[in-house]
Amino acid sequence: MHRGPVRSAPAVVVMGVAGCGKSAVGEALAAALGAIFVEGDRLHPPENVARMARGEPLTDALREGWLDAIGRRIAGSVGEGQGVVAACSALKRSYRERLRGFCQDIVFLYLEIDPATAKQRVGSRQGHFMPASLVDSQFATLEAPAADERALTLDARRPVADIVADAAGLFEANS
Repeated sequence: MHRGPVRSAPAVVVMGVAGCGKSAVGEALAAALGAIFVEGDRLHPPENVARMARGEPLTDALREGWLDAIGRRIAGSVGEGQGVVAACSALKRSYRERLRGFCQDIVFLYLEIDPATAKQRVGSRQGHFMPASLVDSQFATLEAPAADERALTLDARRPVADIVADAAGLFEANS
């Protein structure tokens, strides 16, 4: 489902709750668009990773520095004329607005998923700091993009290749 105008996509943030496929879709979409991929999870400070690993959800204040680090990476790439796709949960509108403060032209690709599928995916991941116990807190925090945001919503239960093909087609057609 398409929401908001998508004229060009110098910057795309693949967003959604844990387990929706942000990293897999983001990496594949970046490759399809010839863009740089930024893995948002790698930009978390060690304290945030430790909190999440203990099953503690992050507060808005704890997310600020992380969002700023992602925003700076996006702005740096766009400033160099390079397209960028970042994986970042961006669960709240205020988080998305914070990222837009670094690059007004960000388009959000919201990977919509149901809680049961997200929990199953997170529970089956190997070597990731996010426990399945935090999926409920992510859904409690989630504010899906509104109609007035530059965002595209796709079903995260579909195969990654299909999601990427749909998203790449829209971004290429509107650039």
